[in-house]
Amino acid sequence: MRYFLISIILSVFTVAICDAAHPNMMRFHCDNDTIKIQSLLEQGLISEYKTPGQLMLFYGESLINTPYVAKTLEGDDEYLTINIDELDCTTFMETCAALTRTTLSQRKSWRDFANNLENLRYRGGEMNGYASRLHYISDWIINNGARGNIKETTNDFPNIKYVVKTLDFMSSHRDAYPALVDKDDNFEGIKNMEMGYRSHRYPMVDKNTLRNKAVVANLKDGDMIALLTKIDGLDASHVGIIKFVDGVPHLLHASMGSMKVGITENSLWEYLRLIKSCTGIRVWRILE
Repeated sequence: MRYFLISIILSVFTVAICDAAHPNMMRFHCDNDTIKIQSLLEQGLISEYKTPGQLMLFYGESLINTPYVAKTLEGDDEYLTINIDELDCTTFMETCAALTRTTLSQRKSWRDFANNLENLRYRGGEMNGYASRLHYISDWIINNGARGNIKETTNDFPNIKYVVKTLDFMSSHRDAYPALVDKDDNFEGIKNMEMGYRSHRYPMVDKNTLRNKAVVANLKDGDMIALLTKIDGLDASHVGIIKFVDGVPHLLHASMGSMKVGITENSLWEYLRLIKSCTGIRVWRILE
């Protein structure tokens, strides 16, 4: 389904206090996206949910059954892509986080949502081409953590481990990324970013400890987690949101398996146990 490029400049936008990308640099899935976003934000503002974790779950559950569609951000040029009708694991997480941050600021405009989405998705909060997007989850966590958007809580867990890994999957698999194949500037930008992640050290909660009560006690509804992987050059292969069911953590996510947004039938521990390439998780949450 084709995207709609916002190509009009409305003077009313000049009075907005948000600083999202210029409308010409936004790409929507359909012409009703702004209406859907503002409807969600209005529901969030009048809801009983006030904390970041509560709002993350509220928005995540509001998107249940949304179809899983990969690579919705890709194209010949980099746009601030806004698509709440088709989600992969990362765009689902970012959409919920941007909706949450917009509500926490007591705002309900799609433009404020767009500002928050750009702020989370791009290095320094500003879209500046393909290489400015935070492709690796380590880069995403570090950059957003440094700017006060999120707080990583992995180090708060008992008996954490540390992983040392060089992140170079993208440059090592150039042919798998259309934006890198014939565009040397994009490729050089990604390689330059990866230089900062040679022998990168990051914390991990071992997946085998996720039945331990002391470990589970550090998880909260609405926490975001990354599933860490054994794959060479890559830190994480999937992301989602924690949802407790009868006191047991499950994963709310955009699933390639079910091809939609949903909550895992199995507990988080059982779900991860079946993913042989998964070694553990990193955990972070939105700051108020």
